[in-house]
Amino acid sequence: MKLGLQLGYWGAAPPSNAAELVAAAEESGFDAVFAAEAWGSDAFTPLAWWGSGTRRVRLGTSVVQMSARTPAACAMHALTLDHLSGGRFVLGLGVSGPQVVEGWYGLPFAKPLARTREYVSILRQVLAREAPVTNDGPHYPLPYQGPGALGLGKPLKPITHPLRADLPIWLGAEGPKNVALTSEIADGWLAIYYAPRLAGMYDEWLADGFAKSGRSRENFEVAATCQVVVTDDPVGVRAMLKPFVALYIGGMGAPGMNFHAEVFTRMGYGEAVKDIGRLFQSGRKDEAAQVVPDELVAEITIVGTAEHVRDEVRRWEKAGVTMLLVGCRDVASIKAVAEACQ
Repeated sequence: MKLGLQLGYWGAAPPSNAAELVAAAEESGFDAVFAAEAWGSDAFTPLAWWGSGTRRVRLGTSVVQMSARTPAACAMHALTLDHLSGGRFVLGLGVSGPQVVEGWYGLPFAKPLARTREYVSILRQVLAREAPVTNDGPHYPLPYQGPGALGLGKPLKPITHPLRADLPIWLGAEGPKNVALTSEIADGWLAIYYAPRLAGMYDEWLADGFAKSGRSRENFEVAATCQVVVTDDPVGVRAMLKPFVALYIGGMGAPGMNFHAEVFTRMGYGEAVKDIGRLFQSGRKDEAAQVVPDELVAEITIVGTAEHVRDEVRRWEKAGVTMLLVGCRDVASIKAVAEACQ
C-alpha cells in the first residue's frame, strides 16, 4: 500500500510545520505529498515551495478546482511543476460544488460531467503538444468565438515542451457517473470517502468506464482519503474526528445538493445524514458531531493499535485501494503510520 501525505488547504494562516512534515514523509517512505484548495490557499504554490526540498516523493493536487482556472492555465501549472520536480507531479482535479463554483468563481456549475470531459481533453492536448490546441465543445471553446470575441483567436501549442505527455491526471469523484467517467478518461481516482465494504459497488462503477475506454485497471490508481491513526484509544480519536465528518455532511454543500452527504447516504446512513444536516445548518454544530454514528467513522478511517492498522491496511488493499491519503499533523504520527503500514 502506498502512502500519501495530505497537507490539505490552509485555514486562517499557513501551517507552521508543513516543511517538516513533508521532509518526514519523504524520509519515512511515503510515495507522495498532496495539497488541496477550497476558497483560500491554492494547491500549486505549496507544492512548489515545500516540494522544492524533496527529491523522491511525488507531488500532487488533491484537488484543484476546475472552475478556478481554464484548462490551458491548469496545464501550464502542471507542466511547470512537472519540470521543476523532475517528472514527479500528479494533477488531481475536481469539479467542487455549486456553492463554490457559482459563489466564489462566478461561473455556472451545470453539466459537471461534460465540463470534466472537455477539460481533460484539452489538458491531454496541451501535454501531448502534437498540434495547436482546439476544442469545439460548448464549455471551453478554443479559439473563443463567442460574445465579445474579436475573432483574432489563434490555436496555439505550449511554448514550453511538456516533460511528459502522460503526466498522470486523477479525478476526485463521488457519484457513480463521475467515478465511471474517471476510469474512462483519467489515470486515477481520488476517493474522498471510501468504505471497503462497498468495494463491489465501486468496482462496477469503475468497470463501466474501463469498458467505454477499452483500458484495463492494471495501471489505474485508487487513492482514498483515510485518516490513519496509531493509538491505544480508538474511541477517543474517533470522537475527535466526528466534527470534521459533520462539517462535510452538513456544511460542505448546498441543502439538496451535497455530494458528500450523498456518499454517506449510499453507504446506508441516510437517517443520520438528515439529522446531521438539520443540526449543522441550524448552527448546532456540536450536536451535529455528536450524532455522527461511531460505525460510520470506523468505516472511513483506520484507527487503533499498530497491529490493527496493519490488518486494516491489508483489508483496504484487497478492496482495491492502491494509496491511502493520510492527514498526519506531526512527525511522530507520520513515522508511526509509516511503520505500521510496512
